[in-house]
Amino acid sequence: MATTFPNIAIPGQPLAFATSYTPGTGVHVFNDQICASIVGQPQLSTPASPSRKEKDQEVKQVLSVLRPASGKSEDVALVNLLPQVGSMVLARVTRINPRQATVEIFVVGDTVSNDEFQGIIRQQDVRATEKDKVRIFSSFRPGDIVRAQVISLGDQSNYYLSTASNSLGVVVAHSDSGDPLHPLNWRQMASSRTGAIEERKVAKPI
Repeated sequence: MATTFPNIAIPGQPLAFATSYTPGTGVHVFNDQICASIVGQPQLSTPASPSRKEKDQEVKQVLSVLRPASGKSEDVALVNLLPQVGSMVLARVTRINPRQATVEIFVVGDTVSNDEFQGIIRQQDVRATEKDKVRIFSSFRPGDIVRAQVISLGDQSNYYLSTASNSLGVVVAHSDSGDPLHPLNWRQMASSRTGAIEERKVAKPI
């Protein structure tokens, strides 16, 4: 069965088992999986000149993650990349305080934006239930990659975002020591190396 790749890969996102493809540019291997190292589009290619050893074996396709090409033809479309109410976005958490998390939006829909837009996830917009019990410091950490929805254009410098859905929340995170975290449930992630558990508002895979 052919592997289905996301339209846009984000850093740390597993794409395929390392036994299935040869790692190319924009990826790295972790825990026997090929993971994205940059934001971009996963692409497969065939090795240009397989070695004699490869000729005797099945030649694996090369899996890479490439940044979208920029050019004049795309400049016209940039107007449509502005986040709108209802847009699904990917954003990186830059700072947090007890009332909100500040993020930088870098993907709108399935398109990587040439510009980064600043957004805010307020305490009351983190989840749909028990809003009064939400703690920002237990939901997000700086550096987390979050899937969110634009709920308001906000003020001149910030978009208001929400993660109040099972499919929204943290999709990529690392521990303080830099270890990748994997989800255990909707509010906990664990270190892939030590098993240490950290709290997050985790997005359910889609």
